[in-house]
Amino acid sequence: MKILASLVFSAAIVVAGAPVAASSPAAGKTYYVAPSGSDSAAGTQAAPWASVAHAQAVAQAGDTVYLRGGTYGYSRANKACASGTDRVDAITLNKSGSSGNPIRYWAYPGETPVFDFSRVSDNCRIKGFDVTGDYIHLKGLEVKGVPQNNNLNHESWGIWVSGSNNTFELLNLHNNMGPGLFIQDGGGNLVLDSDSHDNYDPRTSNGAGESADGFGAHISAGHPGNVFRGCRAWWNSDDGFDLINAFSSVTIENSWAWRNGYLPETTTSSGNGNGFKMGGYGGKYVSNGAKHTIRNSVAFNNKAAGFYANHHTLANDYFDNTGYNNHPDFNMLGINSAGAAVGLGNLRNNLAYQGTLTSNMSGTNASYNSWNLGVTLSDAQFRSVSTSGWDAARQSDGSLPVLPHLRLAAGSTLIDKGTDVGLPYTGKAPDLGAFES
Repeated sequence: MKILASLVFSAAIVVAGAPVAASSPAAGKTYYVAPSGSDSAAGTQAAPWASVAHAQAVAQAGDTVYLRGGTYGYSRANKACASGTDRVDAITLNKSGSSGNPIRYWAYPGETPVFDFSRVSDNCRIKGFDVTGDYIHLKGLEVKGVPQNNNLNHESWGIWVSGSNNTFELLNLHNNMGPGLFIQDGGGNLVLDSDSHDNYDPRTSNGAGESADGFGAHISAGHPGNVFRGCRAWWNSDDGFDLINAFSSVTIENSWAWRNGYLPETTTSSGNGNGFKMGGYGGKYVSNGAKHTIRNSVAFNNKAAGFYANHHTLANDYFDNTGYNNHPDFNMLGINSAGAAVGLGNLRNNLAYQGTLTSNMSGTNASYNSWNLGVTLSDAQFRSVSTSGWDAARQSDGSLPVLPHLRLAAGSTLIDKGTDVGLPYTGKAPDLGAFES
C-alpha cells in the first residue's frame, strides 16, 4: 500500500504545512457527560453532566470533555425559528480553545455517543452541531437524523463549521437531510478518518435529493488549509465531496467516495452523483477562484463522475487517484474568462478503469495517467475489483481498512509507470492509482 497520509502522519498531523502534535489529552481538567447525567451534578465520572451545552459553559482551553456512550436525543433547537428560512442550532460550540490547547469533546474510550436529532421539530434550517469557535476537537461521535422540516430551504446539516483550526475525527455522520459535515468558513480545519453516508434531503427548495452531500466546503477567500484526510462518503443522495463555491484552497487526500447520487441503499437515481466535485462557481467564471488538490483517493460506482472539475476556473491538481466504473471516471470540464467550456486540470499518476474513462481532457495538463500510456487494462491488473466491503470497520488507529480491492496485482504493468510529484513511493517510480504496491 502507498505510504498513505493517515500512516505518514500518525505521529503528527499537518494542516496548511505546519506540523501539529497528534491528538492526545494535554494537561487540563477532565469532565464527563452522559445521557443519564444531570447538569446540576459535579461533572465527574461518577456524577456526569447531561448536556454538551453545560460542559461548554465550564470547559476552558486544554480541557477534555468525555462523552459517555448512549443516545443523546434532541427534540428542539436552542432558540426558536424567526422564520421558515431561519437557521437554528441544536448544539452550539462557540467557546474557543487555543493553539496546542483545544477544547476536546471526545467519546469515552470504547464507547459511542450517538447524537440523534431526528425528533427536532423546528420549522426552519437546522444545524445539529454549529461549530463557530476555534481550536475545538470532536472525536468519536455519531451524528444522525438532522431534519429539514419544510421545503423552503436547500438542506439542513449534521455539523456546520465556521470556526478555524478545529479537528473533526472519527465521526460517523449519517441519515441527515443535508450534508453530514459542511465547512462554511474558517481555515485550518482538519476532517480526519470520518465517514458520511446515507444522507438524503427529501424536503428541499431545489428538488429532493439535490443537496445532501457527504462532505462540503464552500469557504470564502482568505481561509486556507482545510483538509479532508482518510474520509469516506457513500450512498449520499447528491455528491460525496463538494467544493463548489470554495474561494480558499482545500486538500482531499486518502479518501474514498462511492455510490453517490442515489437514494440511500438503492440504485434509484437522485441528485448529481459525483464522487469528488472539485470546485466551480455555479457555472460562472470568477477571477479569484481557488486551486484545490486531491490525491491518493478512490471513486467508484458513482452515478456521475468520479472526479469532476465542475466548471472550475483554474487547474486543480489530481495526483495518484483511482476512478473505477464512474460516468466518467475523470471529467475535467472547466470554464475560461470568456465563459467558454475548456478542459482544466493537472493530472499525474491517475488510473481510470471501466465506466467511461475521461471527458473534457482537451486543454488539460495530463501525463503519466493510465489513458496516456497505452497500457492494457483488465481485471487481471488488480488483486481484486470488488466494490463490496469498502465500508468495513476502520483499523484500531482509525485509519482506513486495508482491502485488496483496486490494488495492483504483483506483476501489473501499471507498477512504476508514474512520475514523481512529491508524494512517497517505492520502486523506480510511482505506481498508477491510489495505492502503491
